[in-house]
Amino acid sequence: MDADKYPPEDGRRRFVKGIVGSAALTGIGTAGATVLNATTTIGGGTGGPTDYVGIENTDGPAPRGMPIIPITIDDDGYLKGVWPEVKQKELDNGETIRITSQQIGEVTYTGRWFQYCGVQTAEGLRPEADQDNFLRSKPGLYEWQSDHEQGQKLHVDDFGDYEEWTNGIGTAGTGKPAQTTWRSQSENGEDVQEMPVQVLRSPKVSDLPENSDHESFLRAATESDFVAWLDKCTHFCCTPGFNASQNASKFDATDAVYCQCHQSVYDPFSPVELSFNAFPRPE
Repeated sequence: MDADKYPPEDGRRRFVKGIVGSAALTGIGTAGATVLNATTTIGGGTGGPTDYVGIENTDGPAPRGMPIIPITIDDDGYLKGVWPEVKQKELDNGETIRITSQQIGEVTYTGRWFQYCGVQTAEGLRPEADQDNFLRSKPGLYEWQSDHEQGQKLHVDDFGDYEEWTNGIGTAGTGKPAQTTWRSQSENGEDVQEMPVQVLRSPKVSDLPENSDHESFLRAATESDFVAWLDKCTHFCCTPGFNASQNASKFDATDAVYCQCHQSVYDPFSPVELSFNAFPRPE
């Protein structure tokens, strides 16, 4: 696994400054910082300082929250993640590249949000990729998904009991989670590098916009009580789970997203604005 090697947050809840200047890196001299800056800004301008909205990291060693994936539901009731618009960008050297960027409310949503922990190499993050945007079931973490086929599209009806669902770990009715993949299957059905995503349907999601600094973004990014995020712990790239581990209660992490590898905890009902240095996409 690729470790996520960025400095920890400074403790402020609503906005966390990331690495902006090369000399701001703790324990790295100017020369070393220059090298690191180069590795995060080359690659056609596809990496570097990135602002995003994620579910808040509330405990443990993780340096920041995991990025939210805007959700939409198609006319047939299937769940899809919103992929930002593909655009042309001209660099200072005259080269033209394709980037992904879209304004959603007051937030600039880009593919950079997901460029860490090795995900930056996923085919699904390339602007020209032909992967579809359906959230596809990945059975294993939750018993209720055991009757699903690997890769089948998730439907609203799969979450019909979300207002009372429980697996005995968290509080009944807090929400029903699912483990999924996103942009990990091409239009012709070929599997590619996995992008793990967790989706949660909870009555508490409808309250997120009015209780957040990013009301218009969250109104557009959540639908029918669904919220989703890239399921890569920002500490050491593990895949945490909402009410997925019996050990969560030992760390006050029930009704939260708990990473049992190193005890990081995330609150899916507390979206925050954050900043980090995204790795560039290959080439």
